[in-house]
Amino acid sequence: MKNEKDDLLEYDEDDAVKFIRAKNPGLSLDDDQINYLIDLIYDYYDDRGFLDENSDETVEIADDDLMDYVVSNVKRDGVYTIDEKEIALVVEGELGYCDSLGVFEN
Repeated sequence: MKNEKDDLLEYDEDDAVKFIRAKNPGLSLDDDQINYLIDLIYDYYDDRGFLDENSDETVEIADDDLMDYVVSNVKRDGVYTIDEKEIALVVEGELGYCDSLGVFEN
């Protein structure tokens, strides 16, 4: 049985980018932009306590809340101008990558 700490050690941003690209071959973002979005997604997880290794609670991620968080932070930061459709593709891809690792399973 894997625990969340082991799963996070398995998480690899380069593999996540490859996974996201494989699921969305038409994605026009570069790797730096995708990694930036992944960082925002993980900020969301951390802000919501999803990465707390001492928690036994089941993690249920509200996709709309996650999207709103990422979109608002992209706009606030002003680092990149990224279309919401592309943000959605990265969010969906990152969630799929986490699912493939079993990151949020108890």
